[in-house]
Amino acid sequence: MSKELIRLSNCSMAYDDEYVLNNINLYINDKEFLTLLGPSGCGKTTTLRIIGGFLKPTSGDVFFGGVRINDVPPHKRMVNTVFQKYALFPHLNVFENVAFGLRLQRSEGNKLERSEINRRVTEMLEIVSLKGFDSRDVTTLSGGQQQRVAIARALVNRPAVLLLDEPLGALDKRLRKDMQNELKQTQLATGITFVYVTHDQEEALAMSDTVVVMEGGDIQQIGTPKDIYDEPLNAFVADFIGESNIVDGVMRADCVVEIFGRRFQCLDGGFEKDEPVDVVIRPEDVFIVDAKDGMLTGTVVNITFRGVLYDVIVDFRGFKWLIQTTALNEIGSRIGIKIEPRGFHIMKKSQFSGMFGDYSSFSAEYDEISDAEYDPEEEEDEHEYET
Repeated sequence: MSKELIRLSNCSMAYDDEYVLNNINLYINDKEFLTLLGPSGCGKTTTLRIIGGFLKPTSGDVFFGGVRINDVPPHKRMVNTVFQKYALFPHLNVFENVAFGLRLQRSEGNKLERSEINRRVTEMLEIVSLKGFDSRDVTTLSGGQQQRVAIARALVNRPAVLLLDEPLGALDKRLRKDMQNELKQTQLATGITFVYVTHDQEEALAMSDTVVVMEGGDIQQIGTPKDIYDEPLNAFVADFIGESNIVDGVMRADCVVEIFGRRFQCLDGGFEKDEPVDVVIRPEDVFIVDAKDGMLTGTVVNITFRGVLYDVIVDFRGFKWLIQTTALNEIGSRIGIKIEPRGFHIMKKSQFSGMFGDYSSFSAEYDEISDAEYDPEEEEDEHEYET
């Protein structure tokens, strides 16, 4: 069973009476890779800085190993931080950049032999795939290599926790993907708890054991990447984690949801009869069929080639859906769709209901597109309820 390492209890943070964190509760386990995920201004970096000791919460408590540490300064916490700007020392080579913290300990009277410093730096350079770079000038390194030096410098002191504040933000897309794998492997190799801040949901899904989705200073959902993707708790989470079509629905009974005036089998229950709900349908869970065979029919209004798949925007009675498919359909064509029961994810209504899920503004190419020639009453007669 995982051992709890850090706990934030009823933590709030305010600046001039404006709250940026609203009474959050969060625990982080030892050896866990936890990601704080959300848009700018959601409170994720503030949370990270509270853990690191750079900020003291306006109210609430921070515990480390069960001990309250609100008043413990950053340099006395078993925590190191890697920022987006790596702040390497340009006058020191790779080895000396990594060794800096260890040499500082030695100068302060800690008994750390030179041979131990050399061993730990060499070991850490190997872990971050920089073996043989010892004498290189850091200014000659690529962005990804500089980031590894910064991580090695933070990890060589053997902190209990490494805090990472959007460290891949300055890298190009291909290098970011490579570094995602590097970071996860480094975390597994060292066994150190990583707390990672990002607004990039792909990074969060690829690396994390646990994802904490934040918005408006509140935690919206905590779970594994799979749980959050498959079972989002509200429309914000569903929209922020991957692509989602989010439509209004009504739960007519357990495992029966009604959308667009038609009833469909789903796998969710536990709602009140006739309770209004939000219905999430992921683009990859929609199958395009002939219009005559579809559970619903719509009009293709835009197609974007993505390499393996096409992003197809389909107008269903004025509501635009995104469908990801290998099939190519012409713009303007009428199509049908089928969705298996597992493709419907039912959520309770929330303050985010009605704010997400319509792909009318998916691209400037079809911001103003509407299905002007389509009569919505025509479709009413095309199919009976699907149950």
